[in-house]
Amino acid sequence: MNVPDYEIKSLLQSYPTITVYGLSQDPAKPSHYVPVFIREKGWNVIGTYPKEHTIGGFQIYKSLKDIPKENRKFIDVFRSSDKIPEVVDDILMLGGTEVLWLQLGISHPEAEKKAEKAGIKVVSNRCLIIEYKKYF
Repeated sequence: MNVPDYEIKSLLQSYPTITVYGLSQDPAKPSHYVPVFIREKGWNVIGTYPKEHTIGGFQIYKSLKDIPKENRKFIDVFRSSDKIPEVVDDILMLGGTEVLWLQLGISHPEAEKKAEKAGIKVVSNRCLIIEYKKYF
């Protein structure tokens, strides 16, 4: 993680749209209720998920490449830590991402360093709900 705690609030305030990588259709999973919470707090939330779904009324794309570049600036990831290198490779190939947020329990130091070297701000092992409640 290359974003210090004191920058988290301003980072969140700087991005009105958050793309959720792995936005689940299961309301019981954090990968669904975290995006719902963030949307209720005023952010525009769009998602990626390999299977089409309309649960929660989110705009869902099958992959990052299908999302308009202007909506890929802040990507919140819900994938297992071992999948993060693949996610980072996709992000770097597509371009346009400024923030990579890895949810609570998710980290991959090597992939994070690769993203950081490319100029991306990285937050890892942090929950958007917890951070929101700390700073807002």
